[in-house]
Amino acid sequence: MAQELVFDARTDSAKNWAWWLYVAHAASFLLSLGLFSFIPLIINYVKRPETEGTFVHSHHGWQIRSFWWYAVWMIVGGALFITLIGIPLAYVIWCGAWLWKAYRLIRGFVALSANEPVGYSR
Repeated sequence: MAQELVFDARTDSAKNWAWWLYVAHAASFLLSLGLFSFIPLIINYVKRPETEGTFVHSHHGWQIRSFWWYAVWMIVGGALFITLIGIPLAYVIWCGAWLWKAYRLIRGFVALSANEPVGYSR
């Protein structure tokens, strides 16, 4: 059974915020490799409680998890890079993390545009 979506001003505003946060994460990702994504991350944490009970709530969680896992893999790559022995592996990890984060941003944008929660099996 499909979940019935109820759109009111609160949900519309929450969706708008989530959309702009995806844009901010994507801009930071493309322009600074995610270095400045902590700014939209903070807003995700602030706005997430306001979206409880809407499909938008899943998008804040998705963006938050995407940030932290991307950060973990960038740090792992950095640790390998510093050791000098793991430089090729560091580049593989960084490229994989970059592709994974790009996928997460695109998938989130698509689901938000379709008024669907993200990160759940269908």
